Formats: sequence, structure tokens, C-alpha cells
Amino acid sequence: MAAIVQPTHPQLAVSAAIFRDGKVLLVRRARSPAKGFYSLPGGRVEFGESLHQALSREVDEETGLRIEIIGLAGWREVLPATAGAGHYLIMSFAARWAANEPALNDELDDYRWIAPDALASLGDLKLTGGLEEVILSAHRLLGA
Repeated sequence: MAAIVQPTHPQLAVSAAIFRDGKVLLVRRARSPAKGFYSLPGGRVEFGESLHQALSREVDEETGLRIEIIGLAGWREVLPATAGAGHYLIMSFAARWAANEPALNDELDDYRWIAPDALASLGDLKLTGGLEEVILSAHRLLGA
């Protein structure tokens, strides 16, 4: 398998803290970047695509879910830690589950619906940096 060549400029990405019945969806990345880490579904914004369009598309591609986007919950900048690593600006949104059951694509290999107040006790799960803060911010936006 050929190595992924990263762009030489920052990439804009989106992610969704999707809530259903008081729980948020966490997905585990099946490949780099962040292989083996639980995170939020999402990905890169394509040229000419709005943030909401990109988010709906990425969530559908990765999980098959339909969502209702509520608002921006936060953002995170991921700087390249090693040579050849990517530089990302990730805009994270609060969302509500609207339809379908998770059907993961090959970018993901597991999912879990987790109560936000249980995040701190998930010591056995590897979480991407800043995940808990984004989820708690999204939870507040939803008024849950």
C-alpha cells in the first residue's frame, strides 16, 4: 500500500457530535490518521462545498446516518507531529440523529453510543485529543 502524501497546506475538515437518546456516537478510525482512536464521524471539506453540506456527506459516507445539524460546537487545529503528517482545522458541530442505523464504511471499524457523562470513565478507549471538550460543548448546545 502506497504512503498517503499529505498536502503542504492546512486542510479544512468537519466532524459531528451526533446525539441520540441522550448518547453521542463515537467511531473508531480503521486507518491513519488516528488509526485505533475513537473520534467523531467527519472528514475533509471539498472545494465549493459548504460546511453543512460536507458534514452531511461525510456522516452519510462513513456511517449511513442522516442528521440534523444544530450548530458549531467548537474547533480544533491538528498540527503535523511528524514529517509527512497532515495539518487540519476541524470544525465540529452539534447534531441530532434523524434516521438510519450505523453502517460503517472501510474508514471505521467500530462504533459506540456513549453518555457524555461517561466519557471520563472510558479509560480503556483511546480518544482523539480534545474530543471530550467538543462533545460537552455540543451537549450544551443541544440543551440536553
